[in-house]
Amino acid sequence: MKAQLLSVTLLSAFSGVLCAADPTLLNLVMPDAKVVAGVNVEQAKGTPFGQWILNQIQTNDAGMQKLVDMTGFDPRRDVREVLVASSGSAQAKTGLALAKGNFDVARITAAATMAGKDVANESYGGVTILEDAKATHGIAFLDNSTVVAGDLASVKAAIDRRNSPQSMAAATLVKINQWSNAQDAWGISLVPPATLAPAQAPGGQQPPQMFAAAQNVQQAYGGIKFGNSVVMSAEAVCDTAQNATTLGDLVKFLINMAQMQAAQHPQAQSLINSVTVTPSGTSLKISASLPEDVFIQMLESGKAHAAPGAAGTVPRGNVRRTPQNRK
Repeated sequence: MKAQLLSVTLLSAFSGVLCAADPTLLNLVMPDAKVVAGVNVEQAKGTPFGQWILNQIQTNDAGMQKLVDMTGFDPRRDVREVLVASSGSAQAKTGLALAKGNFDVARITAAATMAGKDVANESYGGVTILEDAKATHGIAFLDNSTVVAGDLASVKAAIDRRNSPQSMAAATLVKINQWSNAQDAWGISLVPPATLAPAQAPGGQQPPQMFAAAQNVQQAYGGIKFGNSVVMSAEAVCDTAQNATTLGDLVKFLINMAQMQAAQHPQAQSLINSVTVTPSGTSLKISASLPEDVFIQMLESGKAHAAPGAAGTVPRGNVRRTPQNRK
């Protein structure tokens, strides 16, 4: 169990924390990648909003503190950039999480080895891979500043690409450069986003008819830029111009509904009012912005409202009994 906790915490730290993407990391990505996302953590640290996000990794979290104590690795301090990638196949269930930072490889490896029998070591291409008990996933430190994690086949392929890089498709690299240069956290999908979701079971409930327009999206991109204002940008590419217009109408309808429901929440109302929806041929561009301090206030308010025991909520397991339901 200790080893499983360490493996899960490491994977979460490297993949959950999105200037241009680091070329070294890009060279390790599979050449057929169609879904790629990244976070320039170093740049985000220089903004109040980025600091707020990093502070959400609580210092009193038991799993995080155990990771720091055992390995000396603290993702809030030691990670500079994160990149995740996959081929975009929901069936394959393969992918990579890569990171640039400062890693005490010997200490991390020793801690994982001492954690228990659920962690195995395998030497591959001169690199030690820390694997789970079933040898399906692994983490490999290529040096003191580069780490890759994911399913074992993808990790080994990334190790092979250290000395024999295989470039991604030109169209993929163009989009990566475009969005990683302009955004602090970004993501691109060159496959229809609807195909990334698990297939619906036979007889499952069908989505409302009004959402059918989203099924026509062929590619999607998005990003967030930190600064005095938090600016969010997104673009959807549909199969036809008509479907792009229809999707735009759907988004505007949802915005109108949200405006009616957000009347009692000034920060949310300000964010909703800032949204712009612009169809252009087969593309639909959406953007929104909010002053950094207001955005943080909105997120803090949402956290407080969602917290167990918050006003207006009933903690799970504590059902209020009334004369009608008291037995």
